[in-house]
Amino acid sequence: MERLRGRDGRYVALHLRYEKNMLSFTGCTYGLTEAESKELTIMRENTNHWKVKKINSIEQRLEGNCPLTPKEVGIFLRALGYPSSTLIYIAAGEIYGGNSRLSTLSSRFPNLVFKETLATKEELEGFTNHASQSAAIDYIISVESDVFVSSFSGNMGRAVEGHRRFLGHRRTITPDRKGLVEVFDRLESGDLREGSSLSELVRQMHDNR
Repeated sequence: MERLRGRDGRYVALHLRYEKNMLSFTGCTYGLTEAESKELTIMRENTNHWKVKKINSIEQRLEGNCPLTPKEVGIFLRALGYPSSTLIYIAAGEIYGGNSRLSTLSSRFPNLVFKETLATKEELEGFTNHASQSAAIDYIISVESDVFVSSFSGNMGRAVEGHRRFLGHRRTITPDRKGLVEVFDRLESGDLREGSSLSELVRQMHDNR
């Protein structure tokens, strides 16, 4: 925490749910290549304890059942007024698509920090192959953040939100994923552009969230 605070004093914790298993489980393939989509489908079909095998990815996204992509998160945060200099701690596992996909977020917010960049290799050795302990680091840093944003609802996100509410007066932003799909599609089609109009639309959508 001291190392993170020492960089800028204030930071946003972003629970970026864009890991391979999450996308496979939810059947969310928007923005992925055909090969990536096929890989996720095969993974879902071969995971016995996942009961739902056939998922319509388009319907999933339209219903707001998909995690925001790194690019969508970047657009969303800029629309809310966060400057590009904002320090963002990424609470996540390995991002599907690696740095190339993460670059769609870092191009808008270059000041991204991970636990791997905060701690030394030696310090992290004890957490290797211990996912729950590694997630605990993300949890603590997320609870203590000035602002917490989760790109998808899940157990950790809800736990962090509840913990922060208990501690009082700590801002948590829950994106309206279903409403944002329409906004992102308008951007994609050219019907809407990033700027004041987009910001007003997104802020109104999240006034009471």
